[in-house]
This record gives sequence, structure tokens and C-alpha cells, in this order.
Amino acid sequence: MSSSGRFKVVVCRDLGPDVMSILEARPELNLVVWPEDRACERSWLMENISGATGVIVMLTDKVNAELLDKAGPSLKVVSTMSVGYEHIDLKEAANRGLKVGYTPDVLTDAVADLSVMLALMAGRNGGTGVDLVQRGQWASFSWAPFGLCGPQLSTTAVSPTRKIGFLGFGRIAQATLARLVPFGITHCLYSSNPSSPPNHARDTALAKQHNLQAVSKVDVNELSRESDVLFVLAPGGGETYHIVNETLLKKMKRTSILVNASRGTLVDSDALAKALREGWIWGAGLDVVEGEPNVTIDHPLVKEPRCVIVPHIASATLETRLEMATRAAQNLIGAILGGEMPSQVNLSNVS
Repeated sequence: MSSSGRFKVVVCRDLGPDVMSILEARPELNLVVWPEDRACERSWLMENISGATGVIVMLTDKVNAELLDKAGPSLKVVSTMSVGYEHIDLKEAANRGLKVGYTPDVLTDAVADLSVMLALMAGRNGGTGVDLVQRGQWASFSWAPFGLCGPQLSTTAVSPTRKIGFLGFGRIAQATLARLVPFGITHCLYSSNPSSPPNHARDTALAKQHNLQAVSKVDVNELSRESDVLFVLAPGGGETYHIVNETLLKKMKRTSILVNASRGTLVDSDALAKALREGWIWGAGLDVVEGEPNVTIDHPLVKEPRCVIVPHIASATLETRLEMATRAAQNLIGAILGGEMPSQVNLSNVS
């Protein structure tokens, strides 16, 4: 608490009038807000964090020992406007007794929507088609009976089976599955944490609910062999680093689509570029890429015409971002003023 009797709170981005008003309505808080509409500069954050009780950060703001040391013992909570928290050193936070807030659940629908969009764009050569028009080459494009054709996501009379695979089968994967049902998919395959036993009751219920022939937990080898579209929707971390590699990609169908809307580190970019270049799979749709945002025109995946890449916009709907910002504010207020944190990272097992 500052000498004024108010809690200093550093906010690394203006969260808009609807959410800033929530913070401003709390007379106990002394807000220090990054004034520009761009990523907060590290020097500004380091200069202003000292003596703060709480801080609201974005994915671009690294919360490490350096920053926490500068903040000092007054800091009680770090609230991030994101579902991921790889930018926060959880071990340092746990050792200092800090609370960490994040924003899960609220972006489930937006990410599921975008995942389906990427599958369609990758399969139907959406990236190539858009580029053709934007470069003014439509008029000179020579139509052909099978020009710009790709595998159809929906079932047809001559192709009545569709197997959709999920690497990770949490909330977002299941929301994506629900959106795919009208396309006539017949099977859902998934692979999740090997230590987690299959949930047969849930899978049977999902199959009945969506009128599928089966919802089945399988190993990664079967998942890669059988999936017509493989959605990567698993958490990041060491256990899933480059889980999509050459070995997995070589097992996939030549007409299959890979979609990644989780973490860039799950997919080996060089292996995927090779798979696309050599025709191991048909196409890929990516919302995330390892090393982002440093993805330039020379990146091997950018060079692949059947790889559709969007700049990590899965949560970028007006409704979802408002909910995320609101949750970040609520987490901070709850931690500082003794109320409930709607979404708190469990640090009990962090060592």
C-alpha cells in the first residue's frame, strides 16, 4: 500500500472503457497505466513496478525474477489477460507467495470457431485463392477442372466417412467437435495425456449426442494414421514440445489437414514445412508458430502455399477480448481486496 493509503496497481495496456471503469471504480486502487496503444516497453514497466501490489500483464510482458525483484515485497498478484502463462515464471511466483490470475474458459468458443475456419481454408486452398486475387492475378488465372481443388471437409455420397482427430481433448477440442458435426463427420479420435485413463462414459455420451459412430481415445500413431483433419489443441510445455514431428507427419494421410490453434512449440516448423513441400499431407492451418511473432517472409512455413497462417488471433473477437480483460481485472481486484479470484493458477505443485 502506498503512502496515500491506496494499493498501487500497474496496468500494462489500456483495457478499454468498459473494463478500465471497473478498476477506476475502486477507490482503494491507485492505477498506473501504460499510456500508449502498443506493447508496454520493458523499461517503463521496470520503472513503474516498484512498490506495486498488483500488475495486469499481457502475453508480451515477461514476468521473471528481475521484474519481481524490482517490484519488491509489496507485490501480491500478477494477473495476465491470457489463458497461457508461459511468460510468467511460476516457480518465482510460488516462492514469493504470489497469486497468479489468468483467463481460461472465456475464449473456448472463439478458438473453436477459428479452428474450423483454418481447417476449411487449408483444405480448400483459401490462402492460395486469396493471394491470387490480392495480387491481381485472377484474370490471368487459367481455370482447370481440378484447379485449386482440395479435400472436402464434409461427407459426400462417394466419400461417406470422415475421421476427425484431436491432439488434446479438453474444452476447446470438444467445442470444435460440436461445430464439425453438421459437416457429417462420422468418427472422433483423440489422444491426450497418456497417464489419464480413457473416459468411456463421457465418450459414449458424446458419440450419442453428436450421432457419431465412435468417439475413441487412441495412441498418437493411430491418431496420425486415421485422421482426415488433425487438430492440435493440447497444452504447451516440455511434455508436448515438437510432438508433431517428422515421425508423426509421415504417418498422416496425403489428403489430411493439420490445424494448430494451441501453442507453436507443439509443431516442429521445419518438419511441417518438409511435409507440405514433399506432399506427406495436403495442407496446414496455423494460428500459432514457434518463435512468433518473429515469423518473416523467409520463414519455411510462410513459403509453403498450402500453409495458411494467421497471427495468433484465435481469441480475437470483440466479445471474447472483453471477457478476457474483465476476467483479468476481476482476478486482480479479488486478490488485492480479499474477494474471490475467478481464475487462479494453481501453484501448489510448482517447484
